Amino acid sequence: MVMKELYDFLGRLAENNNREWFAEHKPEYERLRAAWIEDLQKLIDRMAMWEPSLAHVQARDCLYRIYRDTRFSNDKTPYKTYFSALISPTGRHCDRACYYFHQGVDESAIYGGVWCPEPKVLKKLRKAIVDNIEEFREIVEAPDVEKNFPGWWGRKLKTAPKGYDRDHPDIEFLRLTEFGKAHNFSREFFERPDWIEQTSRLFEMLKPMNDFLNYSIDE
Repeated sequence: MVMKELYDFLGRLAENNNREWFAEHKPEYERLRAAWIEDLQKLIDRMAMWEPSLAHVQARDCLYRIYRDTRFSNDKTPYKTYFSALISPTGRHCDRACYYFHQGVDESAIYGGVWCPEPKVLKKLRKAIVDNIEEFREIVEAPDVEKNFPGWWGRKLKTAPKGYDRDHPDIEFLRLTEFGKAHNFSREFFERPDWIEQTSRLFEMLKPMNDFLNYSIDE
């Protein structure tokens, strides 16, 4: 698809974030959304080459709606200014380590990891990391990961979690309440003819981390 059209539409939506404008431009939105779904399916199929659990995943099951939930938000604008999808064997409904794809006015990026784990799951993950710290460091500090996914994305505690000393040698990991890695893109990246292959390659760098996290959750 022509990515310039997508970003142009999202930019105009950001400037006219109201139901009247959106209704007037609904055919354009639906055309761009259909093209985006088509590309997302190509990306998922490419990822399935190295992640067999995605082999039968349909792009439509991974999509998030463009309509915002404004019930508990001070921002009452009705529409998101981005397209997004959570890629996992169970589509967008996933409470394990997975992959997330985001294209928007203010940010375009991919993410991998675990978001908002329940307290008992977070406790398991911390224990697994401490018990297997050499393996975990080897995974998350691999040269390709550090180069393309620097630092950690997500929330973290200001001090040590209960049961751990603040001077613990692995405190940088123990303070995390989410385990996420992110890679940001320029808009121009998506004009490349090989952007789907390159995005899949980047996601693949996070597979060892996601495998470690999911094994720890299931153990």
